[in-house]
Amino acid sequence: MTARSFLDTNVLVYTDDKAAPAKQRIALDLVTTHRLAGTGVVSLQVLQEYFVTITRKLHVDPQIARRKVELLAEFDVAAPDVADILAAIDLQRLHGFSFWDALVLRSAKQAGCTVVLSEDMQDTREIDGVRIINPFR
Repeated sequence: MTARSFLDTNVLVYTDDKAAPAKQRIALDLVTTHRLAGTGVVSLQVLQEYFVTITRKLHVDPQIARRKVELLAEFDVAAPDVADILAAIDLQRLHGFSFWDALVLRSAKQAGCTVVLSEDMQDTREIDGVRIINPFR
């Protein structure tokens, strides 16, 4: 059984990154697995970062990128509120994460995830019951 998992922006970006075929394969497998199992979660923040990154860095046509965001929004989508922002600020202060990574961790926790899939945070670290896993290691 696949654990309820939060997919960070970099995992989604790799689904479009032909310059990193090994990572692209892993990312596509993760997205497919979590879609089929109904265990994938993203946030509004991640969807926004994904759109900006693939249009700017990977030069994906904005219309195509918009459609991809629509498809990714079929995952459960966490929508942080003010309390989540304040909790992310506290995580940043207490654990030294960037604010944006802290908001990802808070969103994952609030969405009932036990795992955050990301290559941008410290692999295997656990915060508030959420374990960070780098699927590309």
